[in-house]
Amino acid sequence: MAYGVRVLDALKELGVESHLVISRAALLTLSQETDLTPDDVTGRADVVHRINDVGATIASGSFRTMGMIIAPCSVRTMSEIATGVTSTLLTRAADVVLKERRTLVLMVRETPLHLGHLRTMTALAEMGAIIAPPLPAMYARPESVDQIIDQSVGRALDLFGLDWAAVRRWNGLQGTEA
Repeated sequence: MAYGVRVLDALKELGVESHLVISRAALLTLSQETDLTPDDVTGRADVVHRINDVGATIASGSFRTMGMIIAPCSVRTMSEIATGVTSTLLTRAADVVLKERRTLVLMVRETPLHLGHLRTMTALAEMGAIIAPPLPAMYARPESVDQIIDQSVGRALDLFGLDWAAVRRWNGLQGTEA
C-alpha cells in the first residue's frame, strides 16, 4: 500500500490532479501494512471515486487523463483488465485507458509468478499496458524502505513524463575508463 500512498503524495508535489479508486482488498491490505486509516489515504487524493461507481468520470474515454497507475496491482485486478471483463470502477477505468491508448502502468505486487500470470502480463503488454513491478534499484544505494518505495514510484511516474525529485538518477559507472 505504501506505493499507492506515495503515488498520491508525488502527484500532489508535482501539481498533478489525482483520482483515487481503492478496492475492498486494498482497504484490508492498508490495515495490515500501514498505520494509516482510509481517510488518511483518501485525503491525499484530489478526487475519490467509489469502487462500484461505474458512472464516474474516469469510466469514460471522453474524460481526458494522462493515464493510470495501479499501485499496487493484484493478480486479480491484472487478470480482470487483461480479459476485459471489468467488475469495478478500478478495472473499468483501466480498460478505458487501454482503449484510448493512454499510459497504463501496473505495479504488480505478486511473487513468485506462475505461467498463467506471465501470460496475462504478456497479453497486457501486447494491449499497451506497462508492467512495472516495484523492484528496488540498488544502484541508487537506498538507505531506507522509503527510498526504495520512492525510487519505484518515481520510475513509474517517469513513464508519464513526470520528473519527481525523489528519484535518484543513474549517473553512469563511476571510476571506469572510457
